Amino acid sequence: MPPTPPGASRSRPLLGRLGLDRPELVAWAMYDWANSAFLTVVVTAVFPIYYRSVAAKGLDATAATGRFGLATTLALVVAAILAPPLGVLADRSGGMLRLLGRFLWLGVAATAALALVGEGDWFLALALFVLANIGVTGSFVFYDALLPHVARRDELDRVSSAGYAMGYVGGGLALALCLALILGGPKFGLGGTLPTRISFVIVAAWWAAFARPLFRRVTPPAATGAPAPLGTVVREAFGQVGRTLRDLRGYPQALLMLLAFLLYNDGIQTIIRMATIYGEELKLDRTLMIGAIVLVQFVGIPFAFLFGWLGGRIGTKPAIFLGIAGYVVITFLGWRLQTSRDFLLLAGLVGMVQGGTQALSRSLFARMIPKEKSGEFFGFFAIFEKFAGIFGPLLFSLAVYATGSSRTAILTTLVFFVAGATLLSRVDVAEGEATARRAQAE
Repeated sequence: MPPTPPGASRSRPLLGRLGLDRPELVAWAMYDWANSAFLTVVVTAVFPIYYRSVAAKGLDATAATGRFGLATTLALVVAAILAPPLGVLADRSGGMLRLLGRFLWLGVAATAALALVGEGDWFLALALFVLANIGVTGSFVFYDALLPHVARRDELDRVSSAGYAMGYVGGGLALALCLALILGGPKFGLGGTLPTRISFVIVAAWWAAFARPLFRRVTPPAATGAPAPLGTVVREAFGQVGRTLRDLRGYPQALLMLLAFLLYNDGIQTIIRMATIYGEELKLDRTLMIGAIVLVQFVGIPFAFLFGWLGGRIGTKPAIFLGIAGYVVITFLGWRLQTSRDFLLLAGLVGMVQGGTQALSRSLFARMIPKEKSGEFFGFFAIFEKFAGIFGPLLFSLAVYATGSSRTAILTTLVFFVAGATLLSRVDVAEGEATARRAQAE
């Protein structure tokens, strides 16, 4: 046997401890690295400020915030409607990677086109924002469905958490690069909005480039149906949605988990998507707010791995409860938010609980379904995840219109955290895993 190279002897055990000890696992996690540039720069940090200060210039502050929330809602509604039939189509045709790629390129093209948005172009800005969000959320249907195919059942918590950690690294580095360009652009003769618009092109290129390992290293699961013309497969996919929902009722613990996830993730998504524009309304320092988002990314890296470890030590469900409790604290602190320093503190707290809570939710659901139906069932996971991003921002926007202030609206997220935790407490994980094992054996 040839000697092991010195670097490999150290790196492979490290990757093993992180849950990424095989090339396909690294490639799968790299897609989190790739798309997190969009989620961090466009969804969370830079675009909301650019929209509010440039694209929506001349609009009333409350109207600008409300339209942003409604555009977010529209994007997630479209993605949610498409998710279940796409999941069925992926299983039936064996085309998970191909379909993921199409949504990927929709998102990449729309993100690059944001560079065309100028002063007062609020409609164009929101239209492209909607298309880019449809692209990224549509790709997640297939990305999440690949998890039980690339990871063994005993690896799910660690691999899912490692994916989120890789996302924090990629998103943080992309945001730091864009922030350096935006702040340092004038020194290199890049004035006005040009540095920000170039940042949107950088994000698109980053997303496309770092997604490549997924397509090169991961083998998509085989088709579960007999070969048929594409039109027939598409029609059957839409027709199968109702049957899949009935099938899901045969996995009551997984279904209960989905309902709980719908609720508490609604609160999480509202905070992610509305935090920066909320800070903009309160006239907090923009540079510090973007720096706070960078902080979220790098705080999130060790804590995502920590939650993966906690899932193995105290159980996946109790670890999720810790994350939800953290968000309740964050909501109250957000309600009392006054200064940029407060925003920085909140960012650190969000970084501690965000990735781990979502990663363990994904792996807990994967434990309670047969992997042969992962596309179908993760299609419904996606619809619940997307509706989780619909109701919160919608309720937030309605509260803003009703009260004239985002401060009171932030308290609406408490409803989702409390209700979600209540349902999660009723999920019997052992029974859910046993049901999935029986179905897979049959």
